[in-house]
Amino acid sequence: MAKNSSLTSMSVQSLVKMRDEIADILSRKAQDLKAQLSALTGATNKVGRPAGKKRRKKMAKVVPQFRSKKDPKLVWSGRGGTPRWMKNEMKGTKLRKESFRIKAGT
Repeated sequence: MAKNSSLTSMSVQSLVKMRDEIADILSRKAQDLKAQLSALTGATNKVGRPAGKKRRKKMAKVVPQFRSKKDPKLVWSGRGGTPRWMKNEMKGTKLRKESFRIKAGT
């Protein structure tokens, strides 16, 4: 590449050649920086999963432990927060969580 040549006076072919050379230099620098970053963080970029992401274990299905008194289709396993249907049914009554427990054999 000529240092003192003006871009306006260069031919289209030489401008395209210069652009390709710059693109090659930038891609090499980017690869070097990625290699340095992965060496610092210890992260490897595996196919199908971005670096730094961990796989989550699949949770096993849990048998429902609680059933709605108003709508028997509504069930809850007991995991997570109390469902809205249960809160609504308990509101203003003496019902507690144990009142919704599914008895063995039903």
